[in-house]
Amino acid sequence: MKSWTLRFRAKDKKNFLEVKNGSKPIETRAATVKYQPIEVGDELVFVCSGEKFSKKILKKEHFKSIDEMIGKIPFSDIMPSVKSVPEMKKAYASYSGYDEKIKKFGIFAFYLL
Repeated sequence: MKSWTLRFRAKDKKNFLEVKNGSKPIETRAATVKYQPIEVGDELVFVCSGEKFSKKILKKEHFKSIDEMIGKIPFSDIMPSVKSVPEMKKAYASYSGYDEKIKKFGIFAFYLL
């Protein structure tokens, strides 16, 4: 088992807290080379504004697109604070370069315990 650090920007503290309290059971990241070695059973250490906690990965799935992912996973498990799929896509687009990274590499869904 390896340990990996995932950082949240201070302005995304809400997402960090949703992972912490369990209302966001799935964390996603563009499937770039950085995240490809992460495996089931590994530990993710979440860090935001000096606060941190960890969760274990129960399952990892790779999707070619956000549309493919939301065809299998309810968007509310990924972004519980958004009200619709278009709002979810807008949130992903707000991360610098994320649309291009997802088009090139796809997206990982990490199911957390």
